[in-house]
Amino acid sequence: MANVNFQAGTAAVPATQVEISVSCRGLRDCDTFSKSDPICVLFTKDIKTGGFYEFGRTEMIKDNLNPDFVKKFVMNYFFEESQKIKFEIYDVDAQTTRLDAHDFLGRIECTLGEIVGSPSGKFEKPLSGPVKNNGQIIIRAEEMSNCKELIKLQFRASHLDKKDFFGKSDPYLVFYRANEDNSYTIVHKTEVIKNTLNPTWQPFAITAKALCNGDYDRSIKVECYDWDSDGSHDFIGEFMTNLRELSRGAGPNNQYPVWLVINPQKRAKKKKYKDSGEAILMDCKIEIQNTFLDYIQSGSTQMHFTVAVDFTASNGNPSSPTSLHYMSPYGAPNQYAAAIQAVGEIIQDYDSDKLFPALGFGARMSDGSVHHEFALNFNPSNPYCQGINGVLQAYHNSLRNVQLYGPTNFSPVINHVSRFAASMQDGKNYFVLLIITDGVITDMHQTMQAIVNAASLPMSIIIVGVGDADFEAMNVLDGDEQRLSYNGRYAERDIVQFVPFREFMNNHYGNNMQLSQAALAKEVLAEIPDQFLSYMNKHNFKPTKLANASGQTS
Repeated sequence: MANVNFQAGTAAVPATQVEISVSCRGLRDCDTFSKSDPICVLFTKDIKTGGFYEFGRTEMIKDNLNPDFVKKFVMNYFFEESQKIKFEIYDVDAQTTRLDAHDFLGRIECTLGEIVGSPSGKFEKPLSGPVKNNGQIIIRAEEMSNCKELIKLQFRASHLDKKDFFGKSDPYLVFYRANEDNSYTIVHKTEVIKNTLNPTWQPFAITAKALCNGDYDRSIKVECYDWDSDGSHDFIGEFMTNLRELSRGAGPNNQYPVWLVINPQKRAKKKKYKDSGEAILMDCKIEIQNTFLDYIQSGSTQMHFTVAVDFTASNGNPSSPTSLHYMSPYGAPNQYAAAIQAVGEIIQDYDSDKLFPALGFGARMSDGSVHHEFALNFNPSNPYCQGINGVLQAYHNSLRNVQLYGPTNFSPVINHVSRFAASMQDGKNYFVLLIITDGVITDMHQTMQAIVNAASLPMSIIIVGVGDADFEAMNVLDGDEQRLSYNGRYAERDIVQFVPFREFMNNHYGNNMQLSQAALAKEVLAEIPDQFLSYMNKHNFKPTKLANASGQTS
């Protein structure tokens, strides 16, 4: 088959996508009455600025000095570049994303090439840190296949060993894929089912790429544990399988595949030992996973971008150079304008009509009324602006015609976009709301309720914090660590991404606003494709098939 990416007379940078897995051994214990709760943060070095910037984080693993992190880092590896990266390990001590609030355990700096070039893709080094022995970090890199298959699995078990003195067991499963050197890399953990020897775990979805890198015959090891609150989980047993075996599903007479859960140590010690229970596959479905671009390029889904700007008095008098809304006579954009431009110029490429509703909140009008949802062009029946330049013009015009007031209410603008999203739930439209604000939300409970309601709709919310306020409360809305809930109801999806603009300002980029804007846009838009796909997959909306050069559909 011809290489469709080949184009004679041009240059192409040799690149491949690699998945990075991280484990640690012998970490320092920083907790008095328990063990450390480690998290790994990956940083990449910017060639232009020479600074390291956060690329991503793993999950936190509670009470564990030898963590195997499930969350992976997927990066583009460029053969001809020296891609400097840094791994830092922290003991999580507080409900905050600020790294300086946690105990630093150790770090290493290396290049992505060093990891990729290690034997079998395994890179192991001691961590440098505050004490002599900070533990080891083990990093694996594997080139990712191009398969688009999504595997949906559900398991149950029966007659598992009883591990708890005053109860039964609290079992969960851990899935691993085999490596070339006969070691294993963790790829998934199920939830814990309390006090049972016959658990049924919730269905879960995992890509074939993550499960076995698309190789149906590659070994998959499944371990069963009894969960303990102190982190010393008891091993119940294990079994081996592969995707080919799983994909066969139910056998003759609709019998589900059954594996004996074996504890090798028990089998070696007890002559009459049979097994520690049975694992039963309840369901296995294999689907083609469509990408964000499959929907956009085929014209299946139209993106809609709305901007909402904070006009509260805490921003400062717009005529003062200290104000976040200050309009410089020299043309330099303030942080509001910079955020609108940075995010808008990228997302407008996915919006065919280039017409953007632009809203404001927290402003007092000439008649004395306070508005928490008004059109920046002062035309409520037609709040659309032509292109991002039109949004900027409407924003600057609003500053001259309203009085900054308050309070800071988010729920009206979220509900405004939600009403449109609720009327278009056929998979053909998706809405992105950009809220730019300087401070803490006044209507937090109403905002939480609005987001939980919006999570079932085709929409995402980006919040950019400008200025130097304490934005810690905003992280509650961003469901990366814990799914947002309101009155016991959990959001169906994580639809919020919060980023403080100050992280991309002067101290990192030497007053280069263009670099700051580019970094901001990359950060805030990173989660949109996954949020988009989570909605489409949940409602089983498929992209229109694309026609290829021969006129056939693919």
